[in-house]
Amino acid sequence: MNGINNYYLFITLLAIIFIQQAKFRYIIKLVMIMKFDSNKHSVFLLYYHLILVTKYRRDVIDEKISKRLKEIFEYIQPNYNITLIEWNHDKDHIHVLFKATPTTPLSKFINAYKSASSRLVKKEFPEIKQKLWKEYFWSRSYCLLTSGGAPVEVIRKYIESQGEKRKC
Repeated sequence: MNGINNYYLFITLLAIIFIQQAKFRYIIKLVMIMKFDSNKHSVFLLYYHLILVTKYRRDVIDEKISKRLKEIFEYIQPNYNITLIEWNHDKDHIHVLFKATPTTPLSKFINAYKSASSRLVKKEFPEIKQKLWKEYFWSRSYCLLTSGGAPVEVIRKYIESQGEKRKC
């Protein structure tokens, strides 16, 4: 697995070097190899890990509710240029891995999702209301982590090395 990570790091660093040298045709080839996303002006690969917790960690999420929460996510995601990659749940929280674009308003999406999913789940599964605190479904907070790409330490070292004379 470490070899694969090194390979992707090498390819990413090559892409950065090619950008600096303005060799556009090589960038296009790298985009095709690594399956980057792109738009008119940029190339990107943005993965996020979202964790949402129920209010006071109440045990209300079962298979049926998780399935419905996922359906709501999939319904809202196209409006924000988001693509669901992976979904899982426990009794009191969900884990979501998704891709987004550089212009995706993540906090707006998360708040829209939490609001819509809370309202719909409480309406469609009225039995959970007795388990909730004042009918709040989600906690106000959330955890959003970036994932993928090179480790921060490797990128930091790469940036530090910029400007050093290269040995040919």
